Amino acid sequence: MITEIPVLEKKEPQPEVLEAVVVRFVGDSGDGMQLTGTQFTDTSAMFGNDIATFPNYPSEIRAPQGSLYGVSGFQVHIGSIEISTPGDNVDLLVAMNPAALKTNLYSVKPGHTIIVDTDAFTKKNLEKAGYTANPLHDGSLANYKVIEVDMTSLTKEALKDIEGLDNSAITRSKNMFSLGMIYWMYNRSTEHTIDFINKKFKYKPHLIEANTKVLNAGFYYAETLELIPNSYTISPAKMPQGTYRIIMGNTATAWGLLAASEKSGLELFLGSYPITPATDILHELVKHKHFGVKAFQAEDEIAGITSAIGAAFAGDLAVTTTSGPGLALKGEAIGLAVMMELPLVIINVQRGGPSTGLPTKTEQSDLLQAMWGRNGESPVIVIAASTPANCFNYAYEAARLALEHMTPVILLTDGYIANGSAPWKIKTVAEMPPIRNHKITLASENAHPYGRDEQTLARSWAVPGTPGLEHRVGGLEKDIVSGNVSHVPENHQKMTDLRAEKVRRVQQNIPDQKVEFASEGDLLVVGWGGTYGALYSAVKQMKREGYTTIGLAHFNYINPLPANTGELLGRFKKILVCELNAGQFASILKIHYGKLAFDQFNKVQGLPFANDELIQEFKKHV
Repeated sequence: MITEIPVLEKKEPQPEVLEAVVVRFVGDSGDGMQLTGTQFTDTSAMFGNDIATFPNYPSEIRAPQGSLYGVSGFQVHIGSIEISTPGDNVDLLVAMNPAALKTNLYSVKPGHTIIVDTDAFTKKNLEKAGYTANPLHDGSLANYKVIEVDMTSLTKEALKDIEGLDNSAITRSKNMFSLGMIYWMYNRSTEHTIDFINKKFKYKPHLIEANTKVLNAGFYYAETLELIPNSYTISPAKMPQGTYRIIMGNTATAWGLLAASEKSGLELFLGSYPITPATDILHELVKHKHFGVKAFQAEDEIAGITSAIGAAFAGDLAVTTTSGPGLALKGEAIGLAVMMELPLVIINVQRGGPSTGLPTKTEQSDLLQAMWGRNGESPVIVIAASTPANCFNYAYEAARLALEHMTPVILLTDGYIANGSAPWKIKTVAEMPPIRNHKITLASENAHPYGRDEQTLARSWAVPGTPGLEHRVGGLEKDIVSGNVSHVPENHQKMTDLRAEKVRRVQQNIPDQKVEFASEGDLLVVGWGGTYGALYSAVKQMKREGYTTIGLAHFNYINPLPANTGELLGRFKKILVCELNAGQFASILKIHYGKLAFDQFNKVQGLPFANDELIQEFKKHV
């Protein structure tokens, strides 16, 4: 009798499903961590994950190799759930040398994974990082799952047969090896990155072959590791229907300006001087000459803004971009634009200060400078973007307000959202609100360069060269009727009051302030600008923990404040203003609403708020 023995089919291990994961790539400035992080971000975005990123790099162009202050990093938070921040603590750290490990170990969750390039853990590099013993051998990493990879050696082995590569080029390719490993770990395809490599090096086939070979080598190496028994997967996020792309804040800002140019029917002029972290706006707009963009890289900050003022006088949508030190230099010219009553958009991508300060780190310390950093009574409109994606909306809004109210607008972003990226639902120009301007010609009835719109008090925009509309402009005080130079005391009072009232009336042209979560209750968390993601995430977690009487009011309109601000603030017993400065927005609120009590939570470390520190602070107030 023959008994059939059933053959058991071998089951492949299935990927473990995760809701979200935080990955940080760190190494020397030349190790390609920004590129590696960007590729992982883009690939995950194409898969459908919600995403937030945080690039963090030194201010030196190329700091000494292996030094603690030369570490460059890129953090990405991907998920199938709503992602509001790049995350606090990381699930996976990829450290390319001892300095990268030492400066980032604090952020790794206990029990989670660290991948290191063991080839970089030489005696010399350990000394540079301040290690007295090799952390891979002394037991100090016992609380983590450490994957030791001879990454440099394996990269060299993979590329040994490719001609045209020197040792430096081979070593630089190791970032692709690490990326290949991460793609396998998180069940991601290498297809997008291979396509990127083909486009980037289309005239250098040996580099296409090298990078592709190393990427695949890392992918298949990860598959053989016993320390990674199976891969993970993060399902696509549920997002509103539409076409999305991952966008950086600076790119979104540039595109918002392009949309405003198209909608208003005006040519876009950018006059700017390169400065970290605003330069990418200039880089992006230079690419779009086919849209009629005129981008001028000036010799200094003053030339950048004065060229933009000239373009505004000539009838263009005029923009200048900068960061804090540059805004200081532009102060006199901003006052000139106020006096001339010309539409001008000034974009300040804030960074750590004072002086040159922390060029590559984020801060919100330019708010009072934007409000009052000029001589005389020279009020301007001040607004702020709050996410990488809505930099598009607020760049567009800055242009709209400048054109409709004939006065300068300062748009504040910051290094965190300018260099960070997030999914952005692509808009058509038809979806954007209309933009009107105050241009006049001889055909207009009662046309006069200093005639005013009754509702906004904006003066008429007479382009030079229009017959019959010749007029004087300049920094001296203007007669309220003719626009000629006037030193009459009563006239100066009237013009000072008029310029202030013109900005106040913007309140009629902006939306009411909204409050999220609780509309009244025990605690209102108040923020502005790029802190939105962190504050939203923390308040949301508080609500999940049962704190149902906490609300969030996040401001994008600073000067003027929305009309309902006072009423909204009065609904809560306590108000906590959270800022990445020493309390500047709190000072503004105290000026306007002095009868209310404002508590403050401030951080000035060149870093965004962490979720845990916010929740800890909120609980003190409820």
